[in-house]
Amino acid sequence: MSIIQAIVLGIVQGLTEFLPVSSSGHLVLVPFLLNWTLDPQKAFLFDVLVQLGTLVAVFVYFRKDLWEIVKAFIGGIKDRKPFEQSNSRLGWYIVLATIPAGVIGILLQEQVEALFNSPVWTAVFLFITAILLTVSELWSKKTRELDTMSVKDSLIIGAFQALSIFPGISRSGATITGGLTQGFKRQSAAKFSFLMSIPVMLAAGLLSLVKLIKMDGVLEFLPVLLLGFVIAGVVGYIAIKWFIGYLKEKSLLPFAVYCAVLAIVVIFVAYLR
Repeated sequence: MSIIQAIVLGIVQGLTEFLPVSSSGHLVLVPFLLNWTLDPQKAFLFDVLVQLGTLVAVFVYFRKDLWEIVKAFIGGIKDRKPFEQSNSRLGWYIVLATIPAGVIGILLQEQVEALFNSPVWTAVFLFITAILLTVSELWSKKTRELDTMSVKDSLIIGAFQALSIFPGISRSGATITGGLTQGFKRQSAAKFSFLMSIPVMLAAGLLSLVKLIKMDGVLEFLPVLLLGFVIAGVVGYIAIKWFIGYLKEKSLLPFAVYCAVLAIVVIFVAYLR
């Protein structure tokens, strides 16, 4: 992987991790459309590790919210009243919402990694993202705030997050969809989506770090990884800030159209090749 490729993929990761268009899908499809030949093992590790850059963006953007959640969460455990404060409950809901994706990710790890080598399957899953966004946007009430969340809500949103282990199904798109199906406002659904990304992205990144340490030629690959990490973090922060503002008044339908069009283009290119 070259420096230019790392810069391009870092920008792609930063933009698409939080916009509901699938970062994992784009990290498969961009090299395919540009006809890049990348080492599959290194490409997969790069894709997962640059997510740590966007994870840093989440920490920075939501630092005040996270601090309040952590304080309330720990305080609730100490006082033996874990569900008394809304921020403490939110912390528990984030934990609960992480479980479905974690279980399915462990059970289907090998099958999912294989799909990262298939642009056509990625395009199919991207089309599913378009369907999810369209259905949730057109048939949801969008009236609830996060302080009304329940255990049922968190598990349902977590089940939607589990779908996003497949390349092409947007994690933010799926979880925002899950939030909208439960009647949450777009901004509230997006905020919970970004917060609940932390455990999953952290676990995936740490697992990849273990693989990276065992990889031959890791020192030669490290500068490329660090470059992608930094770029993804900076672009990711900008993307979060823009997207939260966008959701105040505008819908998810343009992102659904984009996903559908890109999926069709990829399938067409694959057919021609």
